[in-house]
Amino acid sequence: MKPFNVFPYDSNINFIRLRWLSLGVALAIMLVAIGAMATKGFNFALDFTGGTVTELRFDKPVDVDDVRARLEKVGYGNAQVQNFGSGNDLLIRLQPKEGAAASNANTAADVQRALAFEGNPGKVLRSEFVGPQVGKDLAMNGLWALIFVVVGFLAYISFRFEKKFAIAAVLTTLHDVVVVCGWFALSGHEFDLTVLAGVLSVMGYSINDTIVVFDRVRENFRSMRASPDEILNKSINQTLSRTVITSFVAFLTVFALYVYGGGSLRGMAESQMIGIVIGTLSSIFVACPLLTLGFLKVTKQDLMPKAKDEAALARRP
Repeated sequence: MKPFNVFPYDSNINFIRLRWLSLGVALAIMLVAIGAMATKGFNFALDFTGGTVTELRFDKPVDVDDVRARLEKVGYGNAQVQNFGSGNDLLIRLQPKEGAAASNANTAADVQRALAFEGNPGKVLRSEFVGPQVGKDLAMNGLWALIFVVVGFLAYISFRFEKKFAIAAVLTTLHDVVVVCGWFALSGHEFDLTVLAGVLSVMGYSINDTIVVFDRVRENFRSMRASPDEILNKSINQTLSRTVITSFVAFLTVFALYVYGGGSLRGMAESQMIGIVIGTLSSIFVACPLLTLGFLKVTKQDLMPKAKDEAALARRP
């Protein structure tokens, strides 16, 4: 049975020739994302800001826009209201009233009174408060997790390949993370813990895709007699089908989660979908082109087997 390939194994698309265009576009997108994060900021969920989450059940379906308007009238501006479960259930996320105590125990009662539709009263199923200190701790933990992952990537790829590859891989991965975060800042979509988990998973997916390409680069540097640019280009073409097929399957899985996973998982699925698309493009158009520039420019000497590798090969039966 022949392997399925989207692109022929011996295809010769000149990606390296397009490196200035691809790197320029990648840089422009990243600058837009950074600008959005700096100017607009994130729409942090209660996980980070503190506030109340209340679930209500009604006998009959209610209009979400009407619910938001009623809550705004009683002092709860920017309330986040969404249906979940059946059409009669509402999940309401809101900040404490301005000037009120952060641990306002009467929030659920206020919400229930505001949404006392005639002939269709709401029943509170759950009401929980998340303090701002908890949100601060979660944000710091997320930042430490990001630093830990980046340092781990640098150490692992430096050990397996070379420092040039490690730096290029981390820069590519950080580009993907910045673009995903920039999307949430630009769109104003809620940024909660599930989105943070999705961003961290994007880092893992992106670095894995890049390592596959780099591994082929290393093999070709040791077996082909050609210039570094030709070897890099050949390596991208040889892994192109694998990259596209794997990304497509992963995207379908996350898309199903986005459609059928409910509102609580939608943010995570959204971040992963964007991350898969951006990560796929960056592994093709950014990672290897970085290895042709400045101090990251890779040479045949960088990837030739070292003396210890040759000794280990000689000891094999």
